[in-house]
Amino acid sequence: MSTTDKKALIDKIDKALEDIRPHLAVDGGNVEVVDVTEDMHVTVKWLGNCEFCSMSAMTMKAGIEQAIKSRIPDVTSVSAVNGVEIPAPIND
Repeated sequence: MSTTDKKALIDKIDKALEDIRPHLAVDGGNVEVVDVTEDMHVTVKWLGNCEFCSMSAMTMKAGIEQAIKSRIPDVTSVSAVNGVEIPAPIND
């Protein structure tokens, strides 16, 4: 992916997040696109109160990832470089 293509894709992802940002802002948070890999994995960074919010993992799946994938179906996955993660289940 060329630098120009990557920038255009990040801009498109950023636009998709505009629908989510007002909801995050209500709680003093935001999200920023960090990178998109060749295999279409998007990384974002939680900003403000979102970084430490216990609901950020749910917001990631039900809000961020859904908003991005609905506009850019080629995106394979979305993850955050910071914030609260849901721990993996322990198998006894």
